Amino acid sequence: MLKSLLLAATVTGSLLAIAPTAQAQVKIGTLDMNAVFTSYHRTKDAEAKLNDARAAAKTELDQRLETLKKSMEEINTLNQSLEKPELSKDAKEKATKSRDEKVAEARNLDREISEFRGTRERQLQEQFLRMRKDIIEDIMKIVNDRVKNAGYDLVLDKSGMSMGQVPVVLFSANSMDFSKDIIEALNKDAAKPAAKP
Repeated sequence: MLKSLLLAATVTGSLLAIAPTAQAQVKIGTLDMNAVFTSYHRTKDAEAKLNDARAAAKTELDQRLETLKKSMEEINTLNQSLEKPELSKDAKEKATKSRDEKVAEARNLDREISEFRGTRERQLQEQFLRMRKDIIEDIMKIVNDRVKNAGYDLVLDKSGMSMGQVPVVLFSANSMDFSKDIIEALNKDAAKPAAKP
């Protein structure tokens, strides 16, 4: 029994003596991927293109909604004229036929608007995902080059959140963070804004 305890104490002591040495050899870095992503000039360009596409889709949708609104007003006017007692049977039939045609047109337009809205939302989402994928690939190429050149063993994203909405990296020294270097590398080829006269 005493031999077992001595053996366990010796093994534990040896492990504790080795642990700091093994730990000192591991090079760990951190990145704020959210800051890197939002600071990259291609992200800003992509957001501007996406906002332009959204604005164009909204303008087109607003035009279609305005057409539908006018159509509904015409239907209401026809309904009001149909309620007039002085309207002849012939005029009433003509107004009813015209109203029914307008109702059918309005239903078709309403269906087209719904389809347009769904299609545009899907297209904008696909455009966003394509742009995001390309930007992430650019970022990861620079990050992977930096990781290889600097000899990092482990790199953590300090902007990441756990399922419980708690930061995954609770603490890291500022000296471990190389986000600024990545942002500079990504933006080194960005077009400089024109100087104001």
